Amino acid sequence: MSVFKNVIVYRIEAPWSPSLTDAENALAEQRFVPCAPSQEKSAGWTEPRGQEHGPLVESVGGQWLLEFMIEAKTLPGSVVRRKVDERCAQIEATTGRKPGKKEKRDLKEDITHELLPMAFTRHARVAVWIDPKERRLVINASNAARADEIVTSLVKALEGFAVTQINTQIEPATAMSNWLSSQEAPPGFTIDRECELKATDESKSVVRYAKHALDIEEVRQHIADGKRPTRLAMTWEDRVSFELSETMQLRKIVFIEGTDAAQDGKKEDNFDADAAIATGELGEMVPALLEALGGEAAFTAAVAEPAAPAVASATSAEADDAPF
Repeated sequence: MSVFKNVIVYRIEAPWSPSLTDAENALAEQRFVPCAPSQEKSAGWTEPRGQEHGPLVESVGGQWLLEFMIEAKTLPGSVVRRKVDERCAQIEATTGRKPGKKEKRDLKEDITHELLPMAFTRHARVAVWIDPKERRLVINASNAARADEIVTSLVKALEGFAVTQINTQIEPATAMSNWLSSQEAPPGFTIDRECELKATDESKSVVRYAKHALDIEEVRQHIADGKRPTRLAMTWEDRVSFELSETMQLRKIVFIEGTDAAQDGKKEDNFDADAAIATGELGEMVPALLEALGGEAAFTAAVAEPAAPAVASATSAEADDAPF
């Protein structure tokens, strides 16, 4: 199971009535299948435990654990451009004319498909956690586009499933400004030694602190001058450290005791323990953080729109927090 290190949290719409068996059968229709030789990308659901032909939905302590697999082929842009130039030169030499823009685009597409069987293949495994009781969806992704792709897959697979990203009464940036200015963290939390402040004027200037005390006049002056925190490192109850972003994403999550500690036995033997620690700690920390931000804003359910297809080519393949 992928460790939850960078997460985006969603609220699940109340009418959805979860059933583990129904979810398993529905996700089986979107089971991951490796790319065909000329296919650029493939995505789907795979076994969280990594055991072939195992369940796609694992229930640990009433928490559902899933895993989304993405396989993409990439071609070096320089190789494609060189092949296009060579093909254009051949056409000019044999016909006496230079290919136009449309013909070059067609040549690039043809060459890309010709080279795909020899392309490098990259994989990403994204951990997904559904809390049926608290109606919470947590996706291990710092990239919003990646999270949208997974939400779209769930909405298509699970009948009646709809989510919205959690919003709070107090914007994270406003709350972080107040905490840094007053040097008073919310109950249960402490302010750590990393943050980023960004100006809202035309200068767009950025100030970053890393491994630096934040209880200094300089930080307060930056905020007084109009800079807003875009991220702030914090720790909850000496159990979980993380970085809160202005968009309510949680990054660089570290479980101070538990999943990061060395454990005996094979990796797969630790799945239940790791899942229980991660969901148990985050299951308590997230509500505490929401309370510190004034509670959730009025809920309006939204069904995710299908994400634009991502093409893994020399110029469009995008890195994310997983193995890419």
